[in-house]
Parts: sequence; structure tokens; C-alpha cells
Amino acid sequence: MADKQLTFSRYAVIFWAVSDRYHIVQLVNGTFSLRSEEYGETFHPVVGPAAEAQALYVEQLNLRERVRGAHQAGEEFVVWDIGLGAAANPLTFLNAVRDCAGVVRIVSFDYTTEPLQLALQNQGRLPYLEGWEPVLREVLSDHRTAMQLREGLRLDWELRLADFPALLRKGINVAAPHAVFFDAFSPATNPAMWTLEVFTNLFRHLDLSRPCSMPTYSRSTMLRVTLLLAGFYVGKGHATGEKEETTIAANRPELVSEPLGRDWLMRAKRSRSAEPMREARYVQQPLAEETWERLRNHAQFLAV
Repeated sequence: MADKQLTFSRYAVIFWAVSDRYHIVQLVNGTFSLRSEEYGETFHPVVGPAAEAQALYVEQLNLRERVRGAHQAGEEFVVWDIGLGAAANPLTFLNAVRDCAGVVRIVSFDYTTEPLQLALQNQGRLPYLEGWEPVLREVLSDHRTAMQLREGLRLDWELRLADFPALLRKGINVAAPHAVFFDAFSPATNPAMWTLEVFTNLFRHLDLSRPCSMPTYSRSTMLRVTLLLAGFYVGKGHATGEKEETTIAANRPELVSEPLGRDWLMRAKRSRSAEPMREARYVQQPLAEETWERLRNHAQFLAV
């Protein structure tokens, strides 16, 4: 199919119409990413896939040091990659730690492999894929791969192709994570992935004896209230792309360097968009009285 040029957002200026549901797009800064027509969203829309993953996950979570620490403790380091997409998040992580001694287990979740297949067909435009093509093809075909990287790392990578909220409800029989990459489409277009039930069930799958952090690109009050009610400690996350602030959640308070405080709590009480979604329908509402009582009695605020 011939290349077509369109200006359809302030982030992506060129697209290659190679699929009915997904396109390769070139961002304003010259890097390439993917766009979903189904959801009307561009993956990593400002700085590009690898740069966003490096800032949001690798650097913010100190993943090189934590992989080494797990190895010293005789443990594998487990990552849950929620929203595999075109594999930018797990591959940026692997590119950062591939020379570390240790064992990394990645469990990726998605409902489709179409973005990754498209990425592999356009690998020249997505340099983070370089060298990983055989690994990714094995993940696509077998939904699993295991290997010893020559740089020193042992990798076990599994793909769970399913509806993630339904999978959580049934229970996921896999090791609890040290880190969660949460990269679903936005709440406005994909509300089923951002409900209170989803994050409550996700928190239940964590092992409280295993420190676990989960950054995500949103900084909305609704999301932060949802995470707190689900059981997480929540704080301000690092900037990435156009976002001056993101969100980080964890099952241990010491993993949150800038926890939300009582000033944020009072702003949440006044917000017109703070009540968690309890069903897969995007609705903005102020806090219900019962929600406010639960929120203000969270251990994060009682300790302040």
C-alpha cells in the first residue's frame, strides 16, 4: 500500500496504512510508533516507544539494580507486562539489563498480537526491536520462549493472550511480580482496564513479602483514588514526554519516593472527577461519601 501523509494530531504527522486497525506513524520528533484506529490513540505519542519506556519504567524503578539485587538474593526478577502492544516496554527493559547476571521472567498480557506482528513487519522503523526478532517470533508462535543471553541474563518470557480483567477474576497462576508495566489504552477509550475491580484484583495477586512497583502514564485523580482503594501506596511519578508528572503505585510505602499527602487528599475531596469506575463505563463523578471515608482512612494518610 502506498504511503499516505496526514496531519491527524499534534504528535503524529505521517502514517503508513498497512493494517485496517493499526498504522505505523512518524512522530513530530522523527521517531516511529503505532496508532490504533480502534481506540483512536497513538502508542507513546510524544518521545516515542523506547524513550518513554526508559523514563517511565527502567530509570524510575531502578531496574538494573533491582535485577542484580534479586540475583544476589537467589531469586528470579518477575515483570508483569500489561499491554504488550508492540513490545516496546519489555524490550527496552531487556535492552537495559541484558548484561546483568540473573534470571528475568516476563509475563506479557494482551488480547491481540496484531501490533507486534505489524511492528515486526516494519522493524527498520522501530530500532528497539533490533536483535530481538527471533525471540519475538517465538513468543508469537509458541506464546513462550526461554534462553540464555550471551551477555549473561537468563530470560523466560510468556505471553497470556486473553481478556485481562476476566483473567484476573479467575486467578493467574504465575509468580508474583517485582514490577508491573501497566500500559493500557486510556480510561476514556478503554474503561474496562481501569476499574476498581481490576486494580483490586491485581493487588491481590501481589506478594506482600515481595516489594512491587507499578508506574503508569496517567496522573488523574480518579486513577489515584482507584489505586489507593485497591490497596496500593501511591505517589507522583517521573515526567515522560508531554506529561510533567505520572503516577507510581507500590505495595510498600518505601517504594514511593513522593507519596501523595493530605494536600492532595483535600484536592481529591473537592474534585469533580475522583470517584473510581466500578463498571466498564467512563463516568466522571465527585467522591461518594463512603469512598471519601475509605480514602481518608488509608494507611498512607493516617501516617502523615
